Amino acid sequence: MAFSVVMPALEMAQETGKLVAWRKREGESVTKGEPLLEIETDKAVLEVEAPADGVLAGVTVYAGTVVPVGKTIAWIIRPGEKVPQEVIPNSVLQSSEQARPVKRDVAKADSAVGPDTRSAGISPKARRLAKERGVDLAGLRGSGPSGEILASDILAAATQQSGAGTSPVQKLGAIGRLMAERTTQSWTSVPHFFVVREVDAGGLMAARKHERSALPAVTYTDFLVAMVARLLAKHPRLNASWSEGRIRLNAEVNIAVAMAVEEGVVAPVIRNAEKATLAEIAAQRQGLTDRARANRLHPTDLANASFTISNLGMYHVDAFSAIISLPQAAILAVGSITDRVVAVSGQPAVRPMMTLTLSCDHRVVDGARAALFLNDLVEALRKPEQRLR
Repeated sequence: MAFSVVMPALEMAQETGKLVAWRKREGESVTKGEPLLEIETDKAVLEVEAPADGVLAGVTVYAGTVVPVGKTIAWIIRPGEKVPQEVIPNSVLQSSEQARPVKRDVAKADSAVGPDTRSAGISPKARRLAKERGVDLAGLRGSGPSGEILASDILAAATQQSGAGTSPVQKLGAIGRLMAERTTQSWTSVPHFFVVREVDAGGLMAARKHERSALPAVTYTDFLVAMVARLLAKHPRLNASWSEGRIRLNAEVNIAVAMAVEEGVVAPVIRNAEKATLAEIAAQRQGLTDRARANRLHPTDLANASFTISNLGMYHVDAFSAIISLPQAAILAVGSITDRVVAVSGQPAVRPMMTLTLSCDHRVVDGARAALFLNDLVEALRKPEQRLR
């Protein structure tokens, strides 16, 4: 039987998805589990695997198109099978690029398009932008299917032209572009405020040293995930979201961990972290780290986070303030553990100190709630072995 390829739901309350690229051409053989297409989410560009063996056929959606979740966008058929007939209303598809199949009959193409671009095609929006920005299309290579020129290609070319002779211009990849867009959206739309505490990390260091005899790969981040997750059950507003003018309390505690990759930062999710043991959290985090570095994160790896931890201690950063990842209500920024002179029983002493900065959405969390959560976290970090039993 024919298998439908549908636009997947990758995030909570997602209604549409944007197709970035097909990894296979129509008519090519595909194997179940191999990368078939790339979908853009609010967090990153993700690969979607083929649901079955067969031949890719009946492709109805092309790069740049925004499609309702659950809508069939192609089929995988076996020898002798035909693509099922399906009526697709014109009103169903929306395209931010007005993307369409590449057409070989381009006799009526705009005279501004050179020979190379005529064979590949160009979206209407890209053609208009090229005229507005004075971009020469002759010889310009597009990033769309079969080299189709998209609006993003025109904008990149225009930027390069404007910077020519002044300074080098580096084109952002998909992850870098999304990171720029989402952090800008969050910073400009969320009323951030910040609460800061310093904690003596001696207990945390001792606990990690003890656990490493059984869990050699356990990290400070694993301890933080475990303790934050358990505290969020006591502080539900920190595990909530602002949605349509209301506060939505999340039923699950899913902790996203910010990770640096070549193009920027991704935040894969450790699910149901409040129920997981330290060993289970470490194993999940290591698996996510390996997939992130190999650019092989699955769609579900980045979905449905309810809180984020960003630890820059390994980069020797003392303290920083992180930007909230929508639609979450808070993010915890963790600095490095460094020796500092502090007062202990009224006397100066050198202790390993760590700075925690909690960024909050003031629509969901007020200052008192944020302070109480951070106070409880500081107490937990002083004696982590007791809290993780």
